[in-house]
Amino acid sequence: MTNGSDIERDVMEYDVVIVGAGPAGLACAMKLKQANADLAVCVLEKGSFVGAHALAGAVIEPEPLDELVPGWRDDPPEICVPATKDEFLKLSESGGMKLPTPPQMNNHGHYIVSLMNMMGWLGEKAEALGVEIYPGFPAAEALIENDVVVGVRTGDMGLAKDGSHKDGYTPGMDLRAKVTVLAEGARGSVSKQLIKRYKLADGHDPQNYSIGLKELWEVPEGRVEPGKIVHTVGWPLPNDVYGGSFLYHLTDNRVALGYVVGLGYDDPRLRPFEMFQQWKHHPSVKPLLEGGKILSAGARAIVTGGWQSLPTTEMPGAILIGCAAGTLNVPKIKGVHTAMRSGMLAADHLAAKLESTGFDAKLRDSVVGKELKKVRNIKPGFKKGLWFGMFNAAWETATVGLSPWTLKSKADWSQTKKLAELPAEPSFVEAPRDLAPKDRLASVYFAATEHDEDQPIHLKVIEPDVCFTKCEQEYGNPCTRFCPAGVYEVVEEAGDKRLQINSANCVHCKTCDIKDPYQVINWVTPEGGSGPNYQNL
Repeated sequence: MTNGSDIERDVMEYDVVIVGAGPAGLACAMKLKQANADLAVCVLEKGSFVGAHALAGAVIEPEPLDELVPGWRDDPPEICVPATKDEFLKLSESGGMKLPTPPQMNNHGHYIVSLMNMMGWLGEKAEALGVEIYPGFPAAEALIENDVVVGVRTGDMGLAKDGSHKDGYTPGMDLRAKVTVLAEGARGSVSKQLIKRYKLADGHDPQNYSIGLKELWEVPEGRVEPGKIVHTVGWPLPNDVYGGSFLYHLTDNRVALGYVVGLGYDDPRLRPFEMFQQWKHHPSVKPLLEGGKILSAGARAIVTGGWQSLPTTEMPGAILIGCAAGTLNVPKIKGVHTAMRSGMLAADHLAAKLESTGFDAKLRDSVVGKELKKVRNIKPGFKKGLWFGMFNAAWETATVGLSPWTLKSKADWSQTKKLAELPAEPSFVEAPRDLAPKDRLASVYFAATEHDEDQPIHLKVIEPDVCFTKCEQEYGNPCTRFCPAGVYEVVEEAGDKRLQINSANCVHCKTCDIKDPYQVINWVTPEGGSGPNYQNL
């Protein structure tokens, strides 16, 4: 965060600057221009194009789209498949059983979409309304004057790894706004800075996250049932770890599949990426994929704290919306509709008066807030085990969330146990695998991630000595296991160990920033346009 600089920078003035061209940010921008075409609205996106960092398939509730883009079904985004069938399975290592689909996971009337395509489609409609969208321009820090957010500064371009200026160096721009809207998604870097500065998390539970690993496959003819949606719980997850899988049948012989692991797990030896790959070899999954080919892969953090972790969403000059605030409905495994509704609510608020004051109360009293409050106790209940969690979920569903209590949450990193507190052998043991990708580096290839090797490392280890004075002995350097892209590597040279950061591999999931047990890793924005470029979606 800055109040000034001795570098001469271009300055652009807007009524509203929105950080992030995801569902929340684009919905907010469009709704603002629909309410008042004279408003000057700008959207910044760190990806190389709108949708570049939006992963594979998602199931969406269409009501916000109905309001925002009337008649959209007549001209939908590419890959938009009506949901036709739900299945919910409890897996064991060699089999499983079909369970009744939980009410929150009933997808009748919903659609399976490609988020990448949907964001590009929405981006075009936003631009047609007069919204200015700048892909490849990440917000690096907030501009603050007299303790009021007055905009953001984009990252400098053309910096060498040592911080010196390369040929073509271009300083970041200052984009000033009457109100800044943070729609960065889960664990946004500027959002994190401002939540801390303005103590927005005070009085609320710590935010919780999961890591979501996704792949897109093309499989042999005849295996895909367009619109079919399958969710599983159980194997290979330990009983006390929250998470499960999803499998969405698309068109053109394509399926989107993924695995979600709650980052509140206690065993630092757990390997989410390897668990995902193991799940793909289950007898209920492998026959679908055998003989097919992987098209794209990636990972990102998913915000899962819910109602009790929702921070104060307003501060002087700025507001938080979507997953930057934490609006995802965890039992539904859906956040697009709540993100869009929060953005549209923000637009209505700002169109009436360009001030942040009053937005937090409005969000909490909205359909978004009420939806989150109803399901606030479901995800925390799984900390006591899968079966208790499912029983508790049934109770909370039956009572519509009217329980007189609210279960508490702890920060994910604080729940990691030291090796001395755990059994000698981890609960998950890898088995041979033959489906692609064979390892993490191969997965990175399918994310099409790109970073200029000669730029400052965007993964800042604040206290490197901790890695081998404490973390190795106490936790076994879990960063080498929870990162799905092989960014963190322990290298031995002449009898000494050092932590090698392969930052070019980074897929921007932010897991390291969240799960590191000493909280010494700080994820900051790399040069604009860096990161994954998800394709074929």
